[in-house]
Parts: sequence; structure tokens; C-alpha cells
Amino acid sequence: MRPNHHQFEAFAYVVREGSFSAAATRLGVTQSTITQHIANLEKGIGTPLLLRGRDGVELTPTGQDFYDLADRMVALSAEVTERLEGFNAMKEGRLKIIGNAPQPALKIIARFQRRFPNIRVDFGLYDWTTAKSMISNRLADVGLITDAPKHENWENIHIESARYVIYCRCDHPFAKRTKISLSKLEQETVIIPEKGSLTRRLLDQACDRYTISLTRMATMTTFPLMCEAVLQGIGVALFLQNSSLIKDDLCEIDIEEMPEAWNTSLIAMKDRTRLKLVSEFINAAIE
Repeated sequence: MRPNHHQFEAFAYVVREGSFSAAATRLGVTQSTITQHIANLEKGIGTPLLLRGRDGVELTPTGQDFYDLADRMVALSAEVTERLEGFNAMKEGRLKIIGNAPQPALKIIARFQRRFPNIRVDFGLYDWTTAKSMISNRLADVGLITDAPKHENWENIHIESARYVIYCRCDHPFAKRTKISLSKLEQETVIIPEKGSLTRRLLDQACDRYTISLTRMATMTTFPLMCEAVLQGIGVALFLQNSSLIKDDLCEIDIEEMPEAWNTSLIAMKDRTRLKLVSEFINAAIE
């Protein structure tokens, strides 16, 4: 039996949502319907597309090839539906946004939701490496990514530029400085994002370039947690300027060895930017 649109749609949403049950909820059908669609699709193609495990689903190599096609098909179908129904509805829908830092993503999401309060926005923070991979693998609609690479299939829109800075408490001995060398942090606990982050990569490069050894480092997963750790006196933190709205009792200090400004861009697959949901989010971002 030749695979049909419903089977590819079910397959695409299982991958995007991470499970059969979540895909069924998103599409408004039963889980058994999703299971049957996937089974028939795999039978028609002649090979497994998904590996089921306790932690969700994983694509096989063939599944990865077909997922790209399936997601393109879903995007095209959504575009056709939008044109048939008119572009002025925006009364329901869902966007999946990812970023490697909370700002400016949260400001853009707030602006978008003031205009379209009925659109559900799912936002997740990921390390830089994972965020890039999720956009490449079509697992999110839009990404707000610092130092995003160029790709012929990506729309890349500059949002803002910022330098890396040290965050410390206002009563810290460094607080009155306007600039500091990384060498002055050798006796400090330096709080940084987890491995895979752009921050970690750039810090390692700067330390190698200037032969600086930071031996006391604490790794944390989110920017609010890093700010809270600074406020609790655990150490000083390194991340992008204006990365958090948590400002009280915190000071930002420029880093001598890291003076460059890094661009944060909005990234989306070009075929998805034609969708009303995505195009309106872009409009909210570039104002």
C-alpha cells in the first residue's frame, strides 16, 4: 500500500512531539490511530523509521531521511490550509520556539502573545550545540541562537549583539571595576553554562589563547539558576550582557580577553517562514 499524507503527518508529529501520545493529542486523534499510521508507513517503506524506548522515540537513519520530507510536507499542507482559510484568522495554533539564552527570546514571545493571545507558544532553553541541531533537524519552528551559522535552507535575521561579561554581586570586591581580566578569576568560583554551550566554548578558547587556568568552575543549566547562585555568594558568572532580567544586586563587568560582540539571530527553515504563525513571530521580532 502506498504511504499517504496522514501517515507522513503522524510520523512528523511523533518526531516533533517526542511520543505517540503527544502526537495524538496534537492532531486530535487516538494514540492507536497514530500507531496504525506509523506501522502502515513503515510497512509501505519496508524498513523501521522509529526506535521506541523508555525515553521516547529515536529516528533510524532511514527515518531521518524521511522525517525531513515528512516535515516539509506538513509545512506545505499548513501553508495551503492557511491560504484556503485566509491569513487573518490567527485564532488558534502552536509555535515551538527554542533558544540558547532567555533574552531576547522572552521579550519577543511576550510581544507576540500580546497580539495573538490564543496562540500557544512552547519555549525551551538548550545549549548552543543542541539548539543548532534542533533547527537543522526541523524539531522546532524558530530558534533564537547566538553566533548562528549560515545555511542555505535557513532564514537568518539579526536580532541583537552583545558582549560576554562577568556577573557578580554588588558587594563583591570586583563590583567597582568596569573591566576585568580572566586571570583575576583564577581564585574565584566561575559559574558557567553546561558543556555544549557557546559560552563554554568561547571561554575555553580565550583561556587557551592567553594561557589562563580557571580551575574552580561550577556548571549550571539555566541563566536564572546562575544568577541565583551569584546572589547566594557561590561565585561569579559568565554569560552574555543583558541575558537576564534579574538585575537587582548584580553588576556586569566587561572582560578584557573577550571584547567581541556576538550576534543573536532568529533562525527558521525557509519553508516554515511562509507560515502565518512563523511570519508573524518574525514580525514581532524585528520591530
